[in-house]
Amino acid sequence: MLARERGGMTQTLASAPSPAAAHPGATRTRRLLRAVAVLACLPYVGLKVAWIAGSRAGIPEGSVLLDHRATMIAANGFTLLLDSCVIVLALLLTRPWGLRVPAWPLAFPVWVAAGLLAPIMAGFPLQLLTRALGGDTATESGPGREPFLDAWVFGIVYTGFIVQGLALGTLFVLYARDRWGHLWRGRVWELPVGVVRTPYKALALATAVLAAFPLAVRLYWACGGTAGLGAGDRTSDFRVLEGMHVAFLLAAVGGTLLLAFHRARVLPVTVPLAAAWVGSGAAACWGGWVLLAALLPVDDPADRPAQLMMLAYAGQMTVGLLLASVGAHFLARRSATSRTLP
Repeated sequence: MLARERGGMTQTLASAPSPAAAHPGATRTRRLLRAVAVLACLPYVGLKVAWIAGSRAGIPEGSVLLDHRATMIAANGFTLLLDSCVIVLALLLTRPWGLRVPAWPLAFPVWVAAGLLAPIMAGFPLQLLTRALGGDTATESGPGREPFLDAWVFGIVYTGFIVQGLALGTLFVLYARDRWGHLWRGRVWELPVGVVRTPYKALALATAVLAAFPLAVRLYWACGGTAGLGAGDRTSDFRVLEGMHVAFLLAAVGGTLLLAFHRARVLPVTVPLAAAWVGSGAAACWGGWVLLAALLPVDDPADRPAQLMMLAYAGQMTVGLLLASVGAHFLARRSATSRTLP
């Protein structure tokens, strides 16, 4: 059923771009945003290439990154590929051939990009604020251990990510407004009856219940709980970030339920749709990212994430994916319904 909905979304969204999309915005503003997005990738890409080539720029002596050369090359190659996709997306969103790309192959990488970048865009400023107020940080791998990376690396890389997110996000909003703006016009009360079918309403409810576990665990950590945490995670820096992830999970669940059950009817459709889009992406992508990182080899078994942490992130990833499937169903049905209106 999910596959059919995704296929339907691809066909219906791609087949009939709005009239405004006839000439994609190769305007000065969009060209500038494209250039900013591409330039913001260069510091991160440059560091990754340098590390793969053997440079130790920004990596202090004793860092765990120096312990497993092959793993480091593979991980840096993968993340280099991910950030290079930002450049491809920036071109796609501003070139005429971008309008011919089917909806699903475009929506998925943009959803992943939003899910990975949004927590950094919110979290890094919160980290800086926490440190400015005297909070302790998690930039070290543990008490008495060498730093993971030099502090300047985080500043350059995360600033680049924030600029990428702002530029790419603005480009996608402009592109989507031109091509699919009819899908989120109006307010929630104007949505057609049955725009979300009963099985997907049930899925949204079941996922909201499932989300209670990762929400409770991460809220517990945000409030100062330490069960399941390593020594390097017991910082105010970490607690602030946990609170941020709680907010993204709540946004994903709340936005999806509002769309599925037509609640908060006076809200513009864009509000719950954006909350569901970004929130589900953040939950799924960051939950999956931590699980992937946990598979990397470590010399000290004590450095492996505790079972509670693994379960919380696995639950978060599952919640994000399930909520995203409800969102995909909503967009497919909304597209089909809008095309039948006079």
